[in-house]
Amino acid sequence: MQITRWSFLFTLFVVGFQSTTGTLLADKEVSFEEAFELGFNDAPVAREIIHPEWFKESFLDLREDLVDAIAGGKQGIALYFGQEHCAYCKALMEINLTKPDIVKYVREHYDIISLDIWGSRRITLFDGTEITERDLAIQQNTNFTPSLIFFDETGKTAFKMRGYYKPYRFQAVMKYIVEDFYKTEQFRDYLERADPPPRFDIEDLNEHEQFFNGPIVLDRRAAASNKPLAVIFEQQQCHACDQLHSEPLNNDETKQLLKGFELRQLDAWSDTPVLTPKGKKMSAKDWADQLNIHYMPTTVFFDEQGNEVLRIDSVVKLYRMRSMLSYILNNGYKEFDTFQQWRRYTSIDL
Repeated sequence: MQITRWSFLFTLFVVGFQSTTGTLLADKEVSFEEAFELGFNDAPVAREIIHPEWFKESFLDLREDLVDAIAGGKQGIALYFGQEHCAYCKALMEINLTKPDIVKYVREHYDIISLDIWGSRRITLFDGTEITERDLAIQQNTNFTPSLIFFDETGKTAFKMRGYYKPYRFQAVMKYIVEDFYKTEQFRDYLERADPPPRFDIEDLNEHEQFFNGPIVLDRRAAASNKPLAVIFEQQQCHACDQLHSEPLNNDETKQLLKGFELRQLDAWSDTPVLTPKGKKMSAKDWADQLNIHYMPTTVFFDEQGNEVLRIDSVVKLYRMRSMLSYILNNGYKEFDTFQQWRRYTSIDL
C-alpha cells in the first residue's frame, strides 16, 4: 500500500513536468510555488533572490532594533539568515512572503532584519557584544538556509526556524509565538492541538526497502557502530512524509548513500519501545518529546558513538538530502563548523 502511494506521487511529477528543472506543466507555464511544490529540483538557483522591501533597514544594533519594534507596537524582531543561490530562500521569499495574510500578520508583529550567512558586517547583540554575520550564523547553528530566529520583547529567543517551512506551517509558527504559546508548551504539543493540515487517508507509515525492521535497539554505549545512524520520525496521514519518500529517499543515488547508514523509522506518536543510542528505555513518543521533534518528518543523524550530529526538521528535497547524507558520511561535521561551510569549501560532486 505504501509503495503505491509514493509511486503515485512520483508518477504525477514525472507525467506533469516535462523536465526536472523546467516550469512547464501540460504545456502551461506554472508558478514557482507550483514548481517547488510538485518538483524535486532544489539545486542552487541562478537568479538573484530579492528580499521584500518591507524588511527593516537596520544599523545592526539589535538593542536599538528591538526598542524601535516595541515602540512601533510589535512583539519583537526576527533575524533572517540567507544566502545567494538558495532555492529554499527563494521559496520563502516568493511563496510564503507573497501571501497577503502572512505578510500582514508578520509585519504587524515583527520587524525582520536580513543577514547573509557569509557576510562580514558587524552586529551588536543584546548584551552589547559585537559579532560578524558569518560568526553569528555559526553560533546560531544555521545549517540550513533560510533560518529565522524570533526574539521577544525582552530579547529572549522565542523560536528558531531552521530551513523552509510551507505556508501553513509558517503561519502556525507565527501564531505560536505571537500568542505566547511558546512560553508554556513545546511547538510539537501546540501543533497536536491545532487543526491538522490536509493529509492522505492512509493510516500506515511509508515503507522503504532499506529500513531495518527489527527491534528498535540503538544503544551505542558499549561499542561504537561501524555506521552512523539516521532515525526518521514520521506520523500517519502525513503529506510531507509522503513527499520525502516519493523522491528524496528513493532516488538511486540517495539509496546508494543510505547504504552507509543504519536507517530506522519511528512513528513519533507511537508507544513503540525504543532503546536510545544512549541506552535509555522509552517509547517512541517519549523519545520524540525528549528530542523536541515538532516537524514531520524529522531526520535525526547520530554518529557511531550515538551523539546527535544534525537534524533535518524542515522541507527537504533531493539535492539537500543528498548533500546532507554526503556531509555525514564524509565526516564534514568534524572538520567544519556548519554544513553550509562544508558545502562551500569542499568539491564533492553531488
